[in-house]
Amino acid sequence: MTSILSDDLDGSRHQRFIIELKSKQTLLIAHNIDLAPRIDGLSLNDQIEFFGEYEWNDKGGVIHWTHDDPEEIHVNGWIFHNNVIYQ
Repeated sequence: MTSILSDDLDGSRHQRFIIELKSKQTLLIAHNIDLAPRIDGLSLNDQIEFFGEYEWNDKGGVIHWTHDDPEEIHVNGWIFHNNVIYQ
């Protein structure tokens, strides 16, 4: 994890942070905290695993839908941090 950003409180609330992949590409993770628990204890340089939807942008991209979809339209995603799965 390279940056921990403030929560996005516009509309659905999202916990936001930036990760860097082994390829050096950066991604914004936008984790909906209205539908899933907040990830506790995030720190710079933490390792995470994740599953969600990737959307390209000129800054590298964003990963969202890292949680269960109550409408069952999207595949359920998750984030794994410190031996806890958040979804």
